[in-house]
Amino acid sequence: MRRLLDRAEESLAYPETFRARDEWIRGRRGARNVLDPHEPYGAFVEDERTESGEIVPVATLLLTNRECPWRCLMCDLWKSTLDGDTVPGAIPRQIERALARLGHARRVKLYNAGSLFDPRAVPPEDDAAIAALLAGFERVIVESHPALVGRRCLEMNERLGGRLEVAMGLETVHPDVLPRLNKGMTLDDFDAAAERLRGAGIAMRAFVLAGLPFVARGEQLAWTVAAIAHAFEAGAAAVSVIPTRTGNGAMEALSALGQFEMPALSLLEDAVALGLGFGRGRVFADLWDLAAFSRCERCLSARTERLRTMNLTQIVPPTVHCAVCA
Repeated sequence: MRRLLDRAEESLAYPETFRARDEWIRGRRGARNVLDPHEPYGAFVEDERTESGEIVPVATLLLTNRECPWRCLMCDLWKSTLDGDTVPGAIPRQIERALARLGHARRVKLYNAGSLFDPRAVPPEDDAAIAALLAGFERVIVESHPALVGRRCLEMNERLGGRLEVAMGLETVHPDVLPRLNKGMTLDDFDAAAERLRGAGIAMRAFVLAGLPFVARGEQLAWTVAAIAHAFEAGAAAVSVIPTRTGNGAMEALSALGQFEMPALSLLEDAVALGLGFGRGRVFADLWDLAAFSRCERCLSARTERLRTMNLTQIVPPTVHCAVCA
C-alpha cells in the first residue's frame, strides 16, 4: 500500500527532466479552442509609447497556426493553436483579412503563440508575402524563441527594410526556476540571441514574469526586477512584465502542490515602477485580465489606470491608497 501511495505522489510531483516535464505539462491540459485556420483568433489596435516617447496606434494580430514546439510550464497560448502544420498561404491571408478590418495603425505586432520563424507554424515560403503586406508600417514586432533567431530572422529584417523588432521571452534569471520552466533555453542562449539581434541592428524587447513558481512570496519582487535589469543589459529597448496566472492545467497542479501562488496586483505595480527607475528603456505592464490578480474590487479600477498611465508616460504616479484593502 505504501508503495502505491509513493507512486501516486511521484505522478503528481513536477518532474526534473525535460522530456518528463513535457509529458507532465501536456497531461494536465484541457481542450483547445475551435479555430478557423484562415482567420486570426484576435486582432485589435491599442496605443503604445515608442522609443522616441511618441504615443502611436499599434495593431496586434493574434495569428492562428501550429503549436509552439516548446511546452513552457506557464504557457496557455496552446489553447489557440492548431494540431497540425500551418498550410502555406494561410498566414498572409490572416494578415490581409485582419488589416482590412482594423483601423489606422502605424506599427504592427504579429503574435503567433510561438515563433514567427518556426517553419511548421509559419511556412518560410510565405515570408515575401508577409513582408509585402506589412510594407506600410514603420515597425513590425514579432515573437521568437531565442533558438530560432537565425538566418530567417535576418532575412525578414532585410525584406522589411530594417523595420523588424523581435520579442523574446526571458521570463526569469532565477538559476533554479528558468530550467524548470521547460523553455528549452538557458540564460546564455537568450544572451546569444540578443547579441545576434544587436549585431544585425534589429531592435529587441523581452517578456518577464511577475510571480514565479517554486519561489517564496517575499522573494518575488527582487527576482522580477533582476530579470528586467538583465533584459536591459542584453540590449532590450522595452520589457513587458506579465503576471503569471493559472488556466493551463499545469499551474493549477502546481498550486495544489503548494509550489505556485497567483501574484498580487501589487507585485506587478512595484516591478514596473522599479524597472522604470533604471532609466534604461520602456517598461510595460501586461494589462490583460487584471481582475484575476486583484485582492480588492474597490481599488481595481484606480490601480489599473495607474498601470496604464505608467505604460503610456513611463512615469510612476502616486501609489493608490485604498481604505478597504490597506
